[in-house]
Amino acid sequence: MATPDTLAERPGRGAVNRTVPRPAGRRARGPAAGPSPRGRAGRTPWLYLAPALVVLGGLLVYPIYQLGLTSFLEYTQAQVSGGQPTTFVGLGNYTELFADEQFWQVLLATVLFAAACVVSTLATGCALAVLLTRVRALPRLALMLAALGAWATPAVTGSTVWLFLFDPDFGPVNRVFGLGDHSWTYGRLSAFALVLLEVVWCSFPFVMVTVYAGIRAVPSEVLEAAALDGASQWRIWRSVLAPMLRPILVVVTIQSVIWDFKVFTQIYVMTGGGGIAGQNLVLNVYAYQKAFAASQYSLGAAIGVVMLVLLLAVTLVYLRLLRRQGEEL
Repeated sequence: MATPDTLAERPGRGAVNRTVPRPAGRRARGPAAGPSPRGRAGRTPWLYLAPALVVLGGLLVYPIYQLGLTSFLEYTQAQVSGGQPTTFVGLGNYTELFADEQFWQVLLATVLFAAACVVSTLATGCALAVLLTRVRALPRLALMLAALGAWATPAVTGSTVWLFLFDPDFGPVNRVFGLGDHSWTYGRLSAFALVLLEVVWCSFPFVMVTVYAGIRAVPSEVLEAAALDGASQWRIWRSVLAPMLRPILVVVTIQSVIWDFKVFTQIYVMTGGGGIAGQNLVLNVYAYQKAFAASQYSLGAAIGVVMLVLLLAVTLVYLRLLRRQGEEL
């Protein structure tokens, strides 16, 4: 004969669900005191990231704080040597900087030069990434090794080599094209173009390798279906690969913007510190001249803060536009 406990646990046909009375003196226990599993799970990633955040705080946050603080002070060679006390000038350095006509000329040149470098780097890297998927193993290996060699070359060494290639007296480029003693660094546009070529040469391998890895992750069936539908290579890239690789393209674009906007070594080495009468100055070289050549360290710090704000603004606007298009970042 079934007991009430059995009927409550395993109700069968015709059985009546009955509630077994709880023994007297026995109370229901609530959830155990302490943090919930969700709360512990939310804190666990931060515990793992804590050492890296501490290192970043020391290597990134503190220097930025010092940069911003210096930009609000009167800090020249007199203050460095101790001859005069350091004084707080507020926005005085920024007022002086924004009133300087040369600053706006250099800012415009920096924006245009960086934009040209970013577009050229992305176009070259993406084109070569697609080429890597079309060639055989041996040419692919040779192209990868050549690109990685360019990427691993120090900026000073690469700039010096490019200067030799385009040297008006001994450079092979002028001899091959019969340009005589034409000086590539004398004219403003030709000097910027020469530096642009060197910047693209040492920057495109990062884009090429990253985009190539993304293309290899795309299912081959998708590309075969597009080819069977009669799509050209350009149409496959524009309509199939580019949308699928958009998260990767976001990363390489932001990296290229940051790198090319603060180019220093190539301009300084190849144009002799900014070109004739400063015609090839960019913001990074301009800040160096103000801070170390003219000993106006606070003014150089103000230029650094302006560069930081501009890069953050460009990055945030770019990410916001992508989020409006429905991209998950």
